[in-house]
Order: sequence, then structure tokens, then C-alpha cells
Amino acid sequence: MLETYLLAELVTFAETGTLAATAAKLNVTQPTITRGMQKLETDLGVILFDRQPNRLSLTATGQLAAQQARELLTAQDQFVTQIQNFDQTQRTITVGTTIPGPLYLLPLFNDQFRLTINPELVTPTDVATTLTSNAATLMFTAKPLQTTAIESQLIGTEQLAVNLNKFMYQANQSQITFKELAGLSFIVLSKIGPWRDIIQQAIPDAKFFYQKEFDALAEITKYADFPYFSTNLAQFYTAYHSRLAVDDSRVEIPISDANAQMPIYAAYLKTQQARVKPLISALVKKWPTS
Repeated sequence: MLETYLLAELVTFAETGTLAATAAKLNVTQPTITRGMQKLETDLGVILFDRQPNRLSLTATGQLAAQQARELLTAQDQFVTQIQNFDQTQRTITVGTTIPGPLYLLPLFNDQFRLTINPELVTPTDVATTLTSNAATLMFTAKPLQTTAIESQLIGTEQLAVNLNKFMYQANQSQITFKELAGLSFIVLSKIGPWRDIIQQAIPDAKFFYQKEFDALAEITKYADFPYFSTNLAQFYTAYHSRLAVDDSRVEIPISDANAQMPIYAAYLKTQQARVKPLISALVKKWPTS
């Protein structure tokens, strides 16, 4: 059985090119590296190094060995991470999402379920990998996902609305379309998942001033009349009500376009179905209908 530290020394030598640099990077002495590389050659029964006066380099066999060693070390790291992630899923339900809305609802269930919530949005194309690597037990996504290992269930629909100054003529409507918002300037959070592409593509000649932090958006709305967007899930967002919904002169108007209604699915490994079903049922029950 090859020692992992010997593989790490070989990979580091391939990256740095000298024994001295290898020793410095690994925080050991140069003779330690020399002995390690000699031991690795003995264990493999091959010559890995071309030894010339004042010069040491990898042979073709040594280069192949370094490449294979790098892949083995990477696989080992992935193995450790996956096992640790799986162990975490046995103790808590780790939740991720591609869209922020469901994050506002999840804190309501902290007392009922042991949840670990990742607030960073996952790219939709990474949902399957996130689940199969056990980095998340449950993922929220705007599209259903069905594979041999993964299944998904519809949780509810997220409804987009726009908040307009009550003195704007559009604010007298019970509903509004994207087209009717043409030419306006909006203050918008940067991380809103697929909503970002939707509003940019659907509202003609609009301008969007993106803010990284919710606090910055809330502060701007206090002193400017820029419209902003919300959804039917915002009612569960404590910061929204404490910073925006209170003392705001804007009127919230639902957007009637079909692409302003986004179905939200919960995706999970089929092997985790029994663990996540109670949480999914609770979410469906609590999900707002409008």
C-alpha cells in the first residue's frame, strides 16, 4: 500500500521542479523529500527521476506517476468530502436552492426539523451534482428534475409582483403586465436567481440598478421612488417587513404574465425520500396560494 504523503511529495515536486521548493511548500526538510522519493521508487519498483549532477527531473514514468498520483489524491479528497456530507445528511436535512424565495419560508420549520440552510444560490445545472455528492439533502429548483437517482415534487408557485409609488398611474390597477412597466428604472437585489433573466428580457427599455445587499436596497428605497420587486414569499421575510413593507408609500401589484408565475420544486435523492417527505408536506401546507 502506497503512503499518501509520498504521492503528495511526488505531485508537489512535479509542480515545483526542485527538491528545495518541494520541501519548502510541504514544510519539511529537503533530506526528508529525498528519502521519500527514494522510498516511492522502491515501493513502485521503477525509476521516477533522472538524476544528473546538480539537476533532478522526472522521467517519462515519473511524469505519468505524478499525474496518476494527482488524480488519486483528488479522488481521495472527494471521497472524504462525500462521506462527511453523507454523515451530515443523517443528522440534519441540508437544504440548498437555485432561487431565494424558499429561503424565507424555511426558518418557520427550524423547531420542527433539524435544518442546515445554505443561503448561497446554486446554479441550476449543479443541482444534480449537489444532491448526488450529498452536499444537500433537498434542493429547491424552478424546474422538475427526474433521473434514475433523483426525483422532485411541486411545492407551490412563486408569484412576482412590483411595488410602485402609489401616485403613479399604473398603481391604480389590481394587476399589471411586464409590458406596462416598459421604460421604468428598478432597484433590484443582485441574487434573485432566474427572476433576473425574466425581468430583463420581459420589460422593454427598462433599467435595473442591482444591489448586492438587502440593507442597501432598503436604504435606497427610503429616499428614492424606484420601483422594486417582491413575491408572495416575501411575507415570510422578516427583514422585508421591518425595512420595506412598513411605512412604504408603494403599492404592491401582482404581475399577470405567465412567466411571472414560477413553479418551485423540491428535488432529492430517491434514497432520501422518507427523510424529506415530512418537510415537503409541511412546506406545501404553508405555501401561500397568492
